Amino acid sequence: MGKKRTRRMTDQLRRAIDDSGLTRYRIAKETGIDESALAKFYNGHRGLSMEALDALGECLQLTIVLGRPPGKKGK
Repeated sequence: MGKKRTRRMTDQLRRAIDDSGLTRYRIAKETGIDESALAKFYNGHRGLSMEALDALGECLQLTIVLGRPPGKKGK
Protein backbone atom coordinates (compact mmCIF):
# COMPACT_ATOMS: atom_id res chain seq x y z
CA MET A 1 0.00 0.00 0.00
CA GLY A 2 1.45 3.39 -0.96
CA LYS A 3 2.29 6.03 1.62
CA LYS A 4 -0.30 8.50 0.27
CA ARG A 5 -3.03 5.87 0.43
CA THR A 6 -1.93 4.71 3.88
CA ARG A 7 -1.97 8.32 5.06
CA ARG A 8 -5.53 8.77 3.77
CA MET A 9 -6.71 5.69 5.66
CA THR A 10 -4.86 6.81 8.79
CA ASP A 11 -6.40 10.28 8.51
CA GLN A 12 -9.88 8.76 8.15
CA LEU A 13 -9.34 6.57 11.21
CA ARG A 14 -7.98 9.52 13.18
CA ARG A 15 -11.11 11.53 12.31
CA ALA A 16 -13.31 8.58 13.30
CA ILE A 17 -11.52 8.40 16.67
CA ASP A 18 -12.03 12.14 17.17
CA ASP A 19 -15.68 11.98 16.10
CA SER A 20 -16.47 8.97 18.29
CA GLY A 21 -16.64 10.96 21.49
CA LEU A 22 -14.53 8.27 23.17
CA THR A 23 -11.17 8.92 24.73
CA ARG A 24 -8.18 7.09 23.30
CA TYR A 25 -7.82 5.47 26.74
CA ARG A 26 -11.37 4.10 26.47
CA ILE A 27 -10.82 2.93 22.90
CA ALA A 28 -7.61 1.17 23.97
CA LYS A 29 -9.42 -0.59 26.81
CA GLU A 30 -12.38 -1.64 24.64
CA THR A 31 -10.21 -2.90 21.77
CA GLY A 32 -7.34 -4.45 23.70
CA ILE A 33 -4.90 -2.27 21.77
CA ASP A 34 -2.04 -1.11 23.98
CA GLU A 35 -2.65 2.54 24.86
CA SER A 36 0.85 3.61 23.80
CA ALA A 37 0.49 1.73 20.49
CA LEU A 38 -2.81 3.51 19.83
CA ALA A 39 -1.22 6.88 20.68
CA LYS A 40 1.70 6.18 18.33
CA PHE A 41 -0.73 5.20 15.56
CA TYR A 42 -2.86 8.29 16.19
CA ASN A 43 0.23 10.51 16.03
CA GLY A 44 1.47 8.87 12.83
CA HIS A 45 4.51 7.15 14.33
CA ARG A 46 3.48 3.54 13.66
CA GLY A 47 0.89 1.34 12.04
CA LEU A 48 -1.50 -1.21 13.51
CA SER A 49 -1.84 -4.92 12.87
CA MET A 50 -4.83 -6.22 10.92
CA GLU A 51 -6.18 -7.63 14.18
CA ALA A 52 -5.92 -4.21 15.85
CA LEU A 53 -7.51 -2.48 12.83
CA ASP A 54 -10.39 -4.95 12.99
CA ALA A 55 -10.89 -4.28 16.72
CA LEU A 56 -10.69 -0.52 16.14
CA GLY A 57 -13.25 -0.73 13.34
CA GLU A 58 -15.61 -2.75 15.54
CA CYS A 59 -15.25 -0.31 18.44
CA LEU A 60 -15.90 2.70 16.19
CA GLN A 61 -18.64 0.88 14.26
CA LEU A 62 -16.69 1.11 11.00
CA THR A 63 -16.25 -1.33 8.18
CA ILE A 64 -12.63 -1.26 7.05
CA VAL A 65 -12.27 -2.36 3.45
CA LEU A 66 -8.91 -2.98 1.87
CA GLY A 67 -8.64 -2.79 -1.88
CA ARG A 68 -7.79 -0.63 -4.82
CA PRO A 69 -10.03 2.23 -5.89
CA PRO A 70 -12.17 1.42 -8.95
CA GLY A 71 -10.23 1.78 -12.18
CA LYS A 72 -6.82 1.18 -10.60
CA LYS A 73 -4.92 -1.83 -11.85
CA GLY A 74 -2.51 -3.79 -9.69
CA LYS A 75 1.20 -3.86 -10.38
